[in-house]
Amino acid sequence: MPLIPEEPQIHESAQGPRATPASGRTAPTPRPVPGPRPAAPPRPGRPGPVRPMPTQRTPREPVVASPGPSAPAAAPAAVTPQIQLIPASAQGALDAAEEAVDLLLESGRAPGEVLVITTGEPHPWAAHELSFGEAAYWAQHDVGDDVFYADASVAGRAASRPVVLVAVNGGPDAAAASALPLALSRAGALLIVCGDPRQINSVLGAGV
Repeated sequence: MPLIPEEPQIHESAQGPRATPASGRTAPTPRPVPGPRPAAPPRPGRPGPVRPMPTQRTPREPVVASPGPSAPAAAPAAVTPQIQLIPASAQGALDAAEEAVDLLLESGRAPGEVLVITTGEPHPWAAHELSFGEAAYWAQHDVGDDVFYADASVAGRAASRPVVLVAVNGGPDAAAASALPLALSRAGALLIVCGDPRQINSVLGAGV
């Protein structure tokens, strides 16, 4: 008989420990789901900065494309050389050309940048070099380290140079008529013509 009252006590003790875990559960129950939710607001913030990136890329692409076509447009402007006319008689044209060459060299032009074409008698330098043969004469032209003098009849073989001078020092009118357009095509930056302005203008035009 005394065993009977002990059994309910055992049940009560069993209930006791059950209550403690329940109370333990209530403590973790404050696990508020709102706790992790506040972490959610930063997430929408992250896509925010990512979106402006593509928007910035799109305006940059059209800006790069626009300068491309504009560059070739500037090229044709540099094709036409500047033209200078030095009035001189047929007898003084070669001397005027020599003075112009000296001024060019003093201003910083390299000798190899200058080509001189004569329509009448050849320049003394050209006559001297041709005495050694055309091969030696044109070899110096190919080296391109000094002022080169050529007669209008052979000037078509000369290569382009930044500065070309034409000394209209006589010769037939056909020589000047052919030498001036040729010199204009060979001059990269500057064409200087020494001679009678009326004769020169009749070939190159009144705008020279």
